[in-house]
Amino acid sequence: ERRKVAGRPNIDLGVERNAQGRQDGLFEVDLKRSVKATSEDKPVFQVELVYGGLFQLMNVAEKDIEPLLLIECPRYLFPFARETIAKATSDGGFYPPFLMQQHDVADPFAPRQAQVAGDAATPHPDPA
Repeated sequence: ERRKVAGRPNIDLGVERNAQGRQDGLFEVDLKRSVKATSEDKPVFQVELVYGGLFQLMNVAEKDIEPLLLIECPRYLFPFARETIAKATSDGGFYPPFLMQQHDVADPFAPRQAQVAGDAATPHPDPA
């Protein structure tokens, strides 16, 4: 049975990205998405998904590893996570299925990069 919702439901989205090195030289990258939809303060659906991938980085400068793991790798994972959530909402009776829009994963990363660059540029007192 399809659930009909009058108007557009309120959508609360959550996004997390994590990366971790493994002993075999590969990196585990997880993209966590949470989506909660409500209409008139009643739940319509709630989905939580952790979608992961294994990545191998070769010939990458040390300074480029973190952006690759937290920006580029999640970009590869996103279409599959999007499809999984759309199918889950559709199979659960919500129509039309919920389709997440691709967001710029580099935006949340930029302030961290600026902070790291600022810390490196700040002169540290000589412990003499």
